[in-house]
Amino acid sequence: QLQLVQSGGGSVQLGESLRLSCAASGGNLGNYAVGWFRQGPGKEREAIAGISSIDDKLYYEDSVKGRFTLSRDNAKNAVYLQMNDLKAEDAGSYYCAGDISAWVLVPEVARYWGEGTEVTASS
Repeated sequence: QLQLVQSGGGSVQLGESLRLSCAASGGNLGNYAVGWFRQGPGKEREAIAGISSIDDKLYYEDSVKGRFTLSRDNAKNAVYLQMNDLKAEDAGSYYCAGDISAWVLVPEVARYWGEGTEVTASS
């Protein structure tokens, strides 16, 4: 059974960067669609980035487009989210999620979830 372990969260100043990782065991993450979800205070869990299981096409939510980059490193059986130019509205709990379906862009689709990690950005 696929297991996902996250790391890389923390607190940074506005405009700085973080790299989140989602490391898999029990399966080859390259065969799964992966989504990154953010849940801000008092908000719903929302997909902010995703990569397809079929052709590695990428999806980015408009608010992070041009600032965040999702990538696979299949040699490490991991997926990363590089977050640049962090804004206050980027703060929240970040989760990676995987599924055998083509995309994981809504929470209900995902079979497998990381434990989540916190990100804050302040002056």
